[in-house]
Amino acid sequence: MAVMAWNVRGLGQQETVRALKNMIFKFKPRVVFLSETKQKKRYLEKIRMKMKMHNSFYVEPIGKAGGLALWWTNDTSVNVLNHGRNLIDTRLSINGEEEWFGTFIYGPPYDAEKQHFWESLINLLSNMHEKWCIMGDSNIVARADEKVGGAPFDFSRAKWFYDVINKCGLLEIPTKGGTFTWSNQRSQEDAILEKLDRVLSSLEWNKLFPKALACLDVAIASDHAPIILLLQGLNKKGRRDFKFESKWLLEEECAREVTEGWKPVQYADSNNMFGRKMKRTRLKLSKWSKVKYGKNKKVADELINKIKALEGKPLSFTEAKEVKELKKELDKTDQHDM
Repeated sequence: MAVMAWNVRGLGQQETVRALKNMIFKFKPRVVFLSETKQKKRYLEKIRMKMKMHNSFYVEPIGKAGGLALWWTNDTSVNVLNHGRNLIDTRLSINGEEEWFGTFIYGPPYDAEKQHFWESLINLLSNMHEKWCIMGDSNIVARADEKVGGAPFDFSRAKWFYDVINKCGLLEIPTKGGTFTWSNQRSQEDAILEKLDRVLSSLEWNKLFPKALACLDVAIASDHAPIILLLQGLNKKGRRDFKFESKWLLEEECAREVTEGWKPVQYADSNNMFGRKMKRTRLKLSKWSKVKYGKNKKVADELINKIKALEGKPLSFTEAKEVKELKKELDKTDQHDM
């Protein structure tokens, strides 16, 4: 089970929509939180339906600034308790399991608003001694080692963040996949890298999900990396359930595989003939699709590994250009065939 948060920095470009669709396909999150959408509800609803997310809640942007979107699947129950320009506070349950509180945040980017936001968050949680999780773009660098380049680390800003940590008794969920979640996407001495996106939880929430782990995906079409909360941790890969893809119907090879799989089965019990045909057809389609489309997953994985090997440090002009080209190539890779 996964929950995803991403500062998309505007959801008006097709590149961003493709990247979002690929991530939803890859991680299959039950809840998706998007900040800085910069788009009205009417447009975002069209995108949501393309993503096959079933339910939604929005905080409209002011002009072209800000904007929040929360999407969730039908097997998830979400009750929005509070909302504003910088957060959506919910009580939720996934797959009918035990309820917990989830607060999805987009921390104010301006110093004049930061202190008020974090203090209001403390007030929101002051009476909440329950299973609670906060997730999203904090817009706060908490430690000196969470920043490279730019102005020196400012502890006075981090203090607002630590006030929430200490007064609300929170833990930070471990994050895999990189140290920094935001970059100004410049090279050499102008590069700035910061950890702004994170997941925090109460002790009671941590007891409910003791294996919970946050991971970062590659930042495509935004200066922020998406953060994915894996509630059950990294599970070992088991046998993948068979799923027929409608796009296969456009392929002549698919029709041939079905014809071959549906041929009468010799020596089969007539009462079980249908089941034998179904099993053989499923196996043939699985093998065919793996051969035809599996190369896309291999290509995407190789590109992601190359990008991650370069990111996470100030880059030379040549390296920055290489990362940009690799991301363009990854964006063009049809990961929905994986």
